[in-house]
Amino acid sequence: MAMALLDQIRSIFDGDPGVRKVADDPVLSAELLMLFRMILADGAVSESEMVAFRRICKEAFGIPETSIDSVIEYLNDFGYETNGSQAIALFRDLDLERRKLLARHMAEIAKADAKLAESEVKLLRRTLDLLDISPVDLVKPAD
Repeated sequence: MAMALLDQIRSIFDGDPGVRKVADDPVLSAELLMLFRMILADGAVSESEMVAFRRICKEAFGIPETSIDSVIEYLNDFGYETNGSQAIALFRDLDLERRKLLARHMAEIAKADAKLAESEVKLLRRTLDLLDISPVDLVKPAD
């Protein structure tokens, strides 16, 4: 309990730890922006897509559940400065497995609402092309 109180006090002075983590990591920021673009690709934000986004934030990136709303607000406030091409450019030099992880997360978001819209397919296809990833790589188990 004392540690939780200290964490709350620290966050007042230092800002939210999840937001700091995202703000300090351009690749993570870019990935979250791409996931958000996938959520918005079909023109509607579904609850299941947001659940998938929150789970990915927590499980894949270690962003605390209590920080996710603040991270979303941060992305909304500062995401306009980065377009999709700029976000993808950060991934081109990363290893293949890291690029596949982005693509898998995007596919997971796209499939979350059980309706795969043409706009989601186009965004995913374009991302795969830009990352030099085959669609087959998305269905293969991670190495």
